[in-house]
Amino acid sequence: MGHFISDFKLRFRTSSVLTKLIYINVIAFIIIRLLYVLLILFNERDLDLSFIWNMPSSPIEILTHPWTIFTYMFVHYDMMHILFNMLWLYWFGKIFISFFGERQLGGLYILGGLAGALFFAVAYNLFPYFNAVANHSYLIGASASVMAIVFAASFYKKNYEINLLFIGPVKLVYLALFTLLIDLFSITSSNAGGHIAHIGGALLGFWFAHQLRQGKDITKPINKLLDFVANLFQPKKTKIHVSYKRSETDIEYNTRKKQASKRIDKILEKLKRSGYESLSKDEKKELFDASK
Repeated sequence: MGHFISDFKLRFRTSSVLTKLIYINVIAFIIIRLLYVLLILFNERDLDLSFIWNMPSSPIEILTHPWTIFTYMFVHYDMMHILFNMLWLYWFGKIFISFFGERQLGGLYILGGLAGALFFAVAYNLFPYFNAVANHSYLIGASASVMAIVFAASFYKKNYEINLLFIGPVKLVYLALFTLLIDLFSITSSNAGGHIAHIGGALLGFWFAHQLRQGKDITKPINKLLDFVANLFQPKKTKIHVSYKRSETDIEYNTRKKQASKRIDKILEKLKRSGYESLSKDEKKELFDASK
């Protein structure tokens, strides 16, 4: 079990931002589903824990559960819901990365989710149509974040084409606009909150593409914030003063470090070319130690 965990940690650390996002969504899905299975087994069907991670439409609940503005975009309950969201995230995330950088993908995922949450909360408290359900409606899923990625790629490269089964080549921007039209037609459906959030994510993605054409990257502030939060969880290095006798010269030390760096480069190249399973046990250990 310990070997599996250490291997997974290494996979996670060395994976792309896109893969990390998929990992987080899938792990959250598994944990939540297992938790509800346990509740059912212990006859606790009436115990609802969804308020911990679901994004509420009620302003009072948002104030008392502000973290849900972030957690909701990684939460799914239904298998088909997470399957389609992760497929879209993978396909369009690949296209996005071919135009932009991985850090921008992570930042836009968060910003798209925040935009979806904002549109959801405002719409449910603004339009009289939602008065009856505004105090007990919740938002979950990565759809708004994915829509931001789809629209960012689509409107940055409007002539980019993809091949659709039975249809053939279609410009990505037309597919994006078609999905937006479906959401606009569905804002009074049973899943109104989800479709409204999609619109918020789509508009954020469009704004990202527009601003980037002007030379402005709107994901920079959120990426700096994410870096700050990540550093808080990094183990602090303790300075230890040790008296010792140097056993090698500066030239020998520099040579040893250069050789170690070359070995890591070769391992990373092998990882990229043949996959993680192609690495030997010693190579995995050396890569894991270097990642620390």
